[in-house]
Amino acid sequence: MHALDILGDPVRRRLLELLADGERPAGELTEVVRAEFGITQPAVSRHLRVLREHGFATSRAEGTRRLYAVEADALREADDWIDRFRHF
Repeated sequence: MHALDILGDPVRRRLLELLADGERPAGELTEVVRAEFGITQPAVSRHLRVLREHGFATSRAEGTRRLYAVEADALREADDWIDRFRHF
């Protein structure tokens, strides 16, 4: 999947916006996204998994919590593609 395919989904973009402020627990991300988009917890988990599997986010366990953070490398792919059009 291309980076822009991942970023094309508004739920995934929102999750990344939330993570831009720093590492957050999955439960907190789920609460915000469920309230804003009206989707289920499993749906939020699937979006987090897509971000993780495609290198946009990392996760780590801390006790019983799973903490997510932005992974910048995948965002560079999208930025590199967009950069070709900045002169317009």
